[in-house]
Amino acid sequence: MAELFGSDAFAPKEIAERIESVGVAKARLPLLSMGLLGVLAGGFIGLGALYYVIVISDHTLGFAVARVLGGVCFSLGLLLVVVAGAELFTGNNLLVMAWADGKLSTWDVLRNWMVVCAANFAGAAALAVLVFLSGHAEMHGGAIARTYLDIALTKSTLPMQAAFFRGVLCNVLVCTAVWMTFAGRTVTDKFIAIVFPISAFVAAGFEHSIANMYVIPLAIMLKSSSSGLPAAYDAISIAAMMRNLLPVIAGNIVGGSVLVALVYHVIYRRPAAKA
Repeated sequence: MAELFGSDAFAPKEIAERIESVGVAKARLPLLSMGLLGVLAGGFIGLGALYYVIVISDHTLGFAVARVLGGVCFSLGLLLVVVAGAELFTGNNLLVMAWADGKLSTWDVLRNWMVVCAANFAGAAALAVLVFLSGHAEMHGGAIARTYLDIALTKSTLPMQAAFFRGVLCNVLVCTAVWMTFAGRTVTDKFIAIVFPISAFVAAGFEHSIANMYVIPLAIMLKSSSSGLPAAYDAISIAAMMRNLLPVIAGNIVGGSVLVALVYHVIYRRPAAKA
């Protein structure tokens, strides 16, 4: 198949087969392994967000340059998940391919999503606590802290409809990136497959639920430890975080499960099942 496409990469049909088999293995991981790998993924995505914030806190950069360069840096998170090994809720939306082929039950998929999403939150929030205690946000004359607060304010006041559709668009790109990593045979292949889709969603301002699980809790801690902040920052709260996460998670599921996993299932796996 690779020869038909003129490269050493796995062909799309082979990718579909690989994603299904890996999805079955992911869904059947022991609970402890699944949870710990989920905690790691939450921390990894948080590290990508930390890298992104450093870049965009430099206001001498132009808008597009800062967004694109920040997006490239954010790609660190998914690269760590894919290469180092971890369980990421948004990427695991691709488990729907194995479900649609009858290899996983609905409970198998939902169990994985619930455990991994909760573990991702634990890992992302734990990283936020460590970063807060480290004093990292005081860098650049406090510009890092102000950037976290501004990002969290935008997310906390985002209308639910916009949050949902930004979540859809985000996970179309994230799951497409994960899909393409299965085409590669080397770490370099995976890096190239990840950088462009991930930097695109970040630059466009789409919503990634796990990144938000790091950014908003850290902003809440920074707000609570600061005085004399503008009244607008009062909108940053645990309740506002939940109003953001619920539609974003729903949008991520639709984008990854329906617009990527089910579409590719219909194209590559359904004909094979009929045959």
